Amino acid sequence: MKRRKVSNMLGLAVLATVVVEPMHPYEMATVMRERGKDRDMPIKWGTLYTVVQNLEKHGFLEVVESGRQGGRPERTVYRITPAGRDELRDWVGELIAVPEPEQPRFRAALSLMGVLRPDETTHLLRQRVAVLERHLADDRAALDGYREKVHSLFLIEAEYDLAMRQADLEWTRELLAQLSEGTLPGQDLWRRFHETGEIPPEVAFG
Repeated sequence: MKRRKVSNMLGLAVLATVVVEPMHPYEMATVMRERGKDRDMPIKWGTLYTVVQNLEKHGFLEVVESGRQGGRPERTVYRITPAGRDELRDWVGELIAVPEPEQPRFRAALSLMGVLRPDETTHLLRQRVAVLERHLADDRAALDGYREKVHSLFLIEAEYDLAMRQADLEWTRELLAQLSEGTLPGQDLWRRFHETGEIPPEVAFG
């Protein structure tokens, strides 16, 4: 991935927001929240002003006007620059074209699953399947509602999220089935470890 002058993903969201029209930071935050950007990418709202200042520093944003109305705090309005438009297109293009390894929390848990007993893991996976099924049903219903008023082009990220959750659900169901049926490779060794407290020589490292 390219090393960027402003690498915070909030910077990408800001550029994509002001590409339509100039805004002050408070307005940017309002628009991004309305669009659900904090569901699409990791956003720390407390860093917004710093990110905006960094974008200006590197020539991606410029000040249009700065003023105060009544007793309100001073508000500075920013607009995107030609360099900012180039950065926005290049950044989005890179994210689409270049796969980046991701490390979800579930993967971390799977790598340490052996510390739990097989029957305990089976119980917890059933809970996960139930939660995934409920979330998928809720999200599909919400997406169907949005389709009536939002063009499908602007629901692509929601479609992707549903597809990933569906894949997660199907994979977890398969793992749960193997555990329930006792067909997971090494399951007997795993159980023996919890019965004896010793790592079977068949799976010992080193």
